Amino acid sequence: MEQNAAYARRHGVRAVLTVNEYLTEPTSLVCAELGLPGNDPHLAHAARDKVAMARVLAGAGVRIPCTRLARGDGELHDVLRDRRVRFPCVIKPAGGAGSAGVTALAEAAPAADAARSIHETEGSEGGPGVIVQAYAAGTEYSVESVTQNGTTTHLALTRKATTSGPCRVETGHSLPVCLPPATEAAIHREVSTAIRAVGVRNGASHTEVVIDPAGRCTVIEIAARLGAGHIGILLQHALGIDIFTALLDVALGRPAALTPTARSHATVRFITNPHTGRLTSLSRLPEQGPGVPFVPWRAAVGDLVHAATANTDRLGCFVVTGSDADEVEERADALARQIQIQIQVQVEPLPAAGGPGQVRPASTAAIAR
Repeated sequence: MEQNAAYARRHGVRAVLTVNEYLTEPTSLVCAELGLPGNDPHLAHAARDKVAMARVLAGAGVRIPCTRLARGDGELHDVLRDRRVRFPCVIKPAGGAGSAGVTALAEAAPAADAARSIHETEGSEGGPGVIVQAYAAGTEYSVESVTQNGTTTHLALTRKATTSGPCRVETGHSLPVCLPPATEAAIHREVSTAIRAVGVRNGASHTEVVIDPAGRCTVIEIAARLGAGHIGILLQHALGIDIFTALLDVALGRPAALTPTARSHATVRFITNPHTGRLTSLSRLPEQGPGVPFVPWRAAVGDLVHAATANTDRLGCFVVTGSDADEVEERADALARQIQIQIQVQVEPLPAAGGPGQVRPASTAAIAR
């Protein structure tokens, strides 16, 4: 931190911000050292470490799933016998991101191994181990918010789609979602409390929630950054909010333009592959044009691609926009069905990660765009 702060002073840096999950805490510390707008440096770890997050959220009265830390197999078995947890449950690393190492509705041992494979777990407040959470049944959403000088503006509610099975990889986001006013108000109250609890004072936050059939909101976790999965692009196209300029304004201490200038809808569809193997054919991808403003693709014919177990395994995506939410969803679904992917299933031992011909995991910066 001292080197970063010294560099900023030498070069007259007036703003420090990040969209990288792993840099939110260091950013808050540098901002505090320089006297720049940022988040509470004493609480910033709670938006990264899920052990600390559960503690501060529960302490603030936020409705969260029962969350336990298990430091080894013995503790894991004890946790799974806790009536507040048990199966179904979710096992995850304490400091991961991008759904890496997160397993739902699975047997305990392999789920714990997947979570332990994420090295950030070692830096958790509770020491080495994995997080076990009670499964929150309902519909998954995220809340995209910006806070400036402690005042929070909730920009949109986003509906999340995921793969089924043990590894829940995100396959799409759609915004804005309109829920009954009373439900939206309850969500905003819960999320506002969560934002304050983890010390977000200046910057974006992305809060994952589950709404049960009774309309009750459970906060799953919160990140002190802009939502990943191209949510910033969705906000720009659906609501006319230039979120990247707004976040720079927040970091500079200038009034940020957060009022929607458009009333449209946008969705992103991520393309995943159920098998690991060599990509031999890829055709009928959506073309960028009217109503399809964004079509980034990571995989190419000849690449080794992997079955989706984390968000970094996605092959590419496309964004669809329009004035009618149902029409946007229908068009996106139709375009997704047209995509043709052929894989030569890999039977020989896989090359080392990042070897020639592989799709390398996207950087966290790339994931956030």
